[in-house]
Amino acid sequence: MGILDMFTGRDMDAYVEEAKGNGATLVDVREPSEFGRGHVEGAVNIPLGSIASADKTLTDKDALLYVYCLSGARSSRAVSKLKSMGYANATNIGGIGSYRGAVVQGN
Repeated sequence: MGILDMFTGRDMDAYVEEAKGNGATLVDVREPSEFGRGHVEGAVNIPLGSIASADKTLTDKDALLYVYCLSGARSSRAVSKLKSMGYANATNIGGIGSYRGAVVQGN
């Protein structure tokens, strides 16, 4: 979540809804066990500890990436790493802990 989003009230729910229309890839950087307990439908699971090899899954470095975790802390670190790897359009959208939409269970 960007600094401006704190002032505009934009939250994860708005980003997920936006992703449906703009083709952004939702990236969940929590551990597989957390992902399995509930994630946003269509999200790709790339745990923070494996983010250095994200290029195996995320081949288009120009793609819109909306990155989330539980609270927004891990996704912030993941976005920093992704940007250093050349993913210019990676955005931290916060944590699923505040998400009010439907979640999917299982991997």
